[in-house]
Amino acid sequence: MKLYKLNSDSIKKSIICKHVNSNLINKTIKKTHKPKAGDVAIFKVKAIGKHTRMQCVDGNSRFILEDDYIMAAFGNRYATEQMEGKIPDTYQTTYHVLGQGGAIGVIENIHQKFELVGPTTLSLVGYVVDDQGVVINTKNIHNMFESYKLSKQNNPKIILSLGTSMDSGKTTSAAFLANGLKKANKKVAYIKLTGTVFTKDKNFVRDYGADVCVDFSDFGFPSTYMCSNNELKELLSNALKYVNQFSPEFIIMEIADGLLQRETWNLIHNKTILENVFGVLFSSMDSMSAISGAKLLSGLNFNVIGVTGLFTTSPLLINEVQLKSHYTVLTKEELTSKKIVETLHNKLSIVRYENKMAVNI
Repeated sequence: MKLYKLNSDSIKKSIICKHVNSNLINKTIKKTHKPKAGDVAIFKVKAIGKHTRMQCVDGNSRFILEDDYIMAAFGNRYATEQMEGKIPDTYQTTYHVLGQGGAIGVIENIHQKFELVGPTTLSLVGYVVDDQGVVINTKNIHNMFESYKLSKQNNPKIILSLGTSMDSGKTTSAAFLANGLKKANKKVAYIKLTGTVFTKDKNFVRDYGADVCVDFSDFGFPSTYMCSNNELKELLSNALKYVNQFSPEFIIMEIADGLLQRETWNLIHNKTILENVFGVLFSSMDSMSAISGAKLLSGLNFNVIGVTGLFTTSPLLINEVQLKSHYTVLTKEELTSKKIVETLHNKLSIVRYENKMAVNI
């Protein structure tokens, strides 16, 4: 086994590899090793396509150029407005950048608006290994899978931020809610449970006032696409364990993409994972999907606190939801007001009353 030492100064290290300390690379196994999600490798940029930059370990995005060397990790991606890509089963002569945070795979389909530009392409140089020659995996670095549950002494209210699809307003709504809760002097944590590595969302919510923010990539996941329910459950357990060190009163938890996406669908249908959820903030692009999505969640016995998202920029769409449904519409102004605490308190009171009536019946 012949290992090569990396010249770290010549390599752009993506943020998913921020805890990777090895400078050893094995080139001989690149055609025989079957990559898994989180496996770290060195790639050479062949041609620039959609992704022109890489978010590096300091959080800054750096331009990548042809013939650049990057350190990144294999991962899947599901993004309805961009692409779907997966980790290949066998060695490929060409790989693709799936996400700016360093998720690498092979594209299976791409949105029509990116068909002409195409993906940024890479060649595999070799795998990053430890002193024993074992391929380093970002998920293994974090020693996850310690069971954790909220205690009765520290039982913050968990509010899910869900939506119809990618770019429906989930992160913005989460940030607005964090801002309103902070104005009410509440301690707020934010968890982004699923998605593809790129810290823009958690940084955005942090800037709007959340006291602590964490996402799946902080636990070594380049992506959560194609994860099992058990992995998602343990990921949530670890995220809760981390944020509860700061004793938040509210935890805003965003789940990426839309209700019909694989992991999101599995999560909302698995109450053993989401057993401590207090309520849901549902984001949508239009009035019809706001009502239908909220109705689907209500049918699954979620407490829909309110509907929000991109449609709330249109007074006409707001009016349609208010006329045709009983769901509370929450605008930016309402979410960012300290009075949002009263709305949440009222919703909690309604749920307690309904549960009591259900028991009596």
